Amino acid sequence: MSPDHQQGLQTLLDSAPVLPVLAIDRLDDAVPLARCLVDAGLPVLEVTLRTPVALEAIAVIAAAVPGAVVGAGTVLEPNQLAATATAGARFAVSPGAGEALYRAGRTATIPLLPGVATATEVMAGLAAGWRHFKFFPAAAAGGVAALKAFAGPFPRARFCPTGGIDPSNLADYLALPNVLTVGGSWMVPAEALATGDWARVARLAAEAVAATR
Repeated sequence: MSPDHQQGLQTLLDSAPVLPVLAIDRLDDAVPLARCLVDAGLPVLEVTLRTPVALEAIAVIAAAVPGAVVGAGTVLEPNQLAATATAGARFAVSPGAGEALYRAGRTATIPLLPGVATATEVMAGLAAGWRHFKFFPAAAAGGVAALKAFAGPFPRARFCPTGGIDPSNLADYLALPNVLTVGGSWMVPAEALATGDWARVARLAAEAVAATR
């Protein structure tokens, strides 16, 4: 992984008190949702490639929401890494990573945050040249206890845990020295997104920011 991309991931994660993980089904929701989150203090956004409009949502957010740093999540294949960059993503996130994705990540125009869940996967990522990882699924893979255990053998690794994180355990994760930020979708409840309840999203996002201080 290039030094520029390594530094890019460090800067990105340092600037994200919490990383909202967004599954956008309706393109019309993309801009108001992104504006709501950015205004509440969450400028770094992960739009997952789980819906038919995901790439379009990334493109319109990148073009229409000043201050948003939008990336693509659920990147599984090298061709998706290239497609998200073309759409305007500033970074990409994968739930896991194999040799092909690491190889593509070395030459991609945007940094890749690869997913890991085990010590073996952390070792493979470090050997591939990465130091920053998504720890997923965090709660199911051992949560805070696992990340504490990783700190000894992997002192250079830094993590963005995602999966099973909410206001009840947010502070426990952020207290760990090897955690730079956390990812989650609790600030965008499905019913709020379905009804366009941006006031509720804004309140939950602001509460998430406040919990990191």
